[in-house]
Amino acid sequence: MLRPVVQCLLLACAVSLSSTAVVLEDGKPLQWSHAFSQVTELPEQNGVTTPNPSHFLHRMSFYKLLIAATDPYMGTMGTGAEDSPVWGLAIQLAWLLSSGRLADPTGQTNCGLGEPMCISLNSWWSCNYFVSALPFLSAAQQGFLIPGMQVQMQIPEGFGEYCSNYADCATKYPDAMNKWDAFFQGLRDAATSPLPDSEKKDLLLGLYWAAQMASIYASSACNAKQSLYSSEEISFANSWLNSAEYVSAAHFQSNLVLSSKFVVPLPGRVLKEGDVAPNIADLTAEENHSLNTFTWMKNINTLLGGTLVSMWQKAMCSPTTREKGRTLLEQLMLDPSFATPTFLSIITGMSTRTMT
Repeated sequence: MLRPVVQCLLLACAVSLSSTAVVLEDGKPLQWSHAFSQVTELPEQNGVTTPNPSHFLHRMSFYKLLIAATDPYMGTMGTGAEDSPVWGLAIQLAWLLSSGRLADPTGQTNCGLGEPMCISLNSWWSCNYFVSALPFLSAAQQGFLIPGMQVQMQIPEGFGEYCSNYADCATKYPDAMNKWDAFFQGLRDAATSPLPDSEKKDLLLGLYWAAQMASIYASSACNAKQSLYSSEEISFANSWLNSAEYVSAAHFQSNLVLSSKFVVPLPGRVLKEGDVAPNIADLTAEENHSLNTFTWMKNINTLLGGTLVSMWQKAMCSPTTREKGRTLLEQLMLDPSFATPTFLSIITGMSTRTMT
């Protein structure tokens, strides 16, 4: 249960942002034009790059720099400049800012409210750190940014769940760092691979999502921070995490256009006690629909003892079924007329066929 003062702060933030979170600005994620285009624009001390992950522009810069550094290796993703799957993480960060989820939920600071570019490390949602700082550190270690580049994140005392440099992250969260290393190495290998582009694309997306999921699992180090939110926000957060299992298994290509379509209907403010979809008055029909769908997927999976996720993962066993899965997810999340029981029956059928 949120303390009244915290509820007031979050509600005030929500009102100022309106019910629908704006994630794009001139066709790019919020603040993209202000994010750094060169690694040398980040803070530096004694030859060591020292970004501040509590500053929104620094985190957005991680993505801008990553996309620029890896685009030459992303030819299998498409011919456009916005086909990299990393765009999805940038869009997600923009939504977290716009919806007020990066603000301090304790109410003890003005971070994220009066200081809009401030990311509060008290926020559970700020543990987006694991899908922003970790890939950036890995890319630097793998030589994608500047040869020999050293990075030391500015992490204040008292936040031991965060790691601050490559060696620290590799020690605390070895699975996540190993998988990001594998993704970046896979990008290099794909450049000389004789495989058809379609196979290389599916392979690279598999490596990318394996790394992203490992970072999401690592973020469980922040779970205690969920207690600062309403039960409705906690339920949504957990449902949102659960949904990643589906998009990951389907090797979703989280480019700029597709990611925007999936993120725009997410709730544009922090949920409060009594917010029950699909009847939240100050949220749009699309936001209510997405919340209702997330909740349904999580509840059904729980009732089935976790087998909905496992059935989906078994069904997503080939490029062909993964393509069908991506279409199915788009229908489920974006088409209010698409019945959730239909989703369940299709998964059951697909999963059964893969075992015969």
